Parts: sequence; structure tokens; C-alpha cells
Amino acid sequence: MKITARAHTNIALIKYWGKRNEQLFLPMNNSISITLDQFYTTTSVTFREDLMADSFILNGSEMDGQETGKISGYLNLIREKAGRSEYAVIESINNVPTAAGFASSASGFAALAAAATKAIGLNYSGADLSRIARFGSGSACRSIYGGFVEWNKGVLEDGTDSFAEQIIDESQWDVSILSVMVEPKPKKVLSREGMQRTVETSAFYSGWLETIDADLHFTREAIQERDFEKLGTVLEHNALKMHATMLGSNPPFFYWTGATLDVMHRVQELRDSGIQAYFTIDAGPNVKVICQPKDEQIVKMSMQQIPSVQDVFVCHPGPGVSYIAE
Repeated sequence: MKITARAHTNIALIKYWGKRNEQLFLPMNNSISITLDQFYTTTSVTFREDLMADSFILNGSEMDGQETGKISGYLNLIREKAGRSEYAVIESINNVPTAAGFASSASGFAALAAAATKAIGLNYSGADLSRIARFGSGSACRSIYGGFVEWNKGVLEDGTDSFAEQIIDESQWDVSILSVMVEPKPKKVLSREGMQRTVETSAFYSGWLETIDADLHFTREAIQERDFEKLGTVLEHNALKMHATMLGSNPPFFYWTGATLDVMHRVQELRDSGIQAYFTIDAGPNVKVICQPKDEQIVKMSMQQIPSVQDVFVCHPGPGVSYIAE
């Protein structure tokens, strides 16, 4: 049976930075995210008895052995859980502008998890689907749900209590998320390497962990109360603290460029003028600006006027995993 699933990417408002278990993709702290409406991955999976190996086709092109090997390794986990051995044809279309700082791994593995488990006969949903998506990419566990989502870090060694849960769905609070692209080049320090270096060497990392519970508490409150100012204040502070831990690493590293600072300064100028806008930055130079829908066009135009800005993408809260009839 051919099953097609679609999953949307997400951005973290309260970041996870660092893993307590690399093999099981277990984070050091909880995180809270927004699933986005504009960017998604659509993946079809067909398990067939006549295949001698998995075949992975991305955006119409057959992938090489290394890329297919990553997908096969992930499918082995699903095959093991289902007690099946058939290989699969995986066809995936990415509608995610990775150059703008939207990681396609979250939507990619969430869609793959949903399509593959259903195609092989596993009736997964909710927490179970989130758990298995996590093994492909940590942030993929959050893309199972729409709207505002929290990933519970869990405390068990086997990771069975580490999965995401929805706080509110995408229809319950509309906010605008503008991805401001300043640098399309690949980053020199990959997220996985950066996390590991920070956890092992940063003088500031313990301080980061000590403040996370308060950030999570205030963010949950802000979402439940629809308090935009409270949400913006805590998410901006959280992002700055995460990047500060990198400066305390040995050797230190950072993802910002001069253009990153240009955007941050412009956001602060907007706030000084009375427009509620806040920024967050993942492990890269591009900036996400969060504002209210009534201010979206003003904020977008302001970002576009910065000479170092290359493009601006506008999103709102989006849906969780869905299945598409062939």
C-alpha cells in the first residue's frame, strides 16, 4: 500500500540546545515551538516484496548511497517495530526554503514517520508517532502537531517519555512569523557539533539550564493567556541566552553576521516606535521576527528596507501531520 503524508516545519520559541543522549535524540531540556503553515514536506512510502534495497527519490531525483543510507537506517527502526523486512520506495517533495533558515529535517522526518508507519501497518498517532519521528530528527517530534507544541525532554534512560504534545492548535491564536534571510550559505559549525561542544565545554551552559524551567513556565502562560508581549519577551531572551552559551564554549563560536545584528537592531527600533516585534535566532545567521498580524506588513516592509536583507518569508501557525489520498 502506498501512503502519502504531509508535515510542516516548525520553529522553536524556547530552544533545545544540547542532547543528553545522542543515539536516542534525547534533549537536555524541554522546548516549545510553532508549526508553520507555508513550508512542508510531502512524502509517499510503498513497501514492496520485489525490492532488493530502499529507493529514495527527493524532489524528483534519485538520491545517492549516503543519503539513501540515512533513510534506510531510519526505516530499519520502523521495520523492526513492525516485524517486517520489505524494502521501500520513498518519494519526497520538499517545499521548505532551507536557505532561509528553515530546517527541512523536522518536516521531512515527521512526514516520513507518518507515511512509513501507516504503510507498514503500524497504527501510530499522537505520542507514539512523535516518539518515532524523534529518532529521525529531534525537532521532527514537534512537527507531528499543529499550532503551539511542547517537546517533553523525559527522564527515562530509554527515552519512552520524550515526545511532543500540543498546547493549542493553529486555529486558536494567530501570530505572524517572518523569516528574514540574510545569509544563504551553509553554516560552518553544524548544529549537532555546536550542541556537543557547548554541553561539554561552555562555562555558561549550566546557567542556561537553570533558567529554562522559568522560560517554559512563562511561555505556557503567555500562550494560554494569548499575551503577545509576554511571549515575545521570553522567546527573545531565551534565544539570546542560547547564543551566549556558544561564546562560552572552547573554542568559542557564533552564528551571527553583521546582517544578523542589523535585523536585531531594526526589531528593537520597531519596539521603540510602539510596534510589538521580537526576534529569535536558531543555529544560523538568519532571524525569525514574531509580530501580531495587524503589524505584519509594517514589519515586513521594515525588514525589506535593510540593505543586508536578501528576502523575507511570512508564515502563520500551521497544521500537524495529515494524510493525502492518492
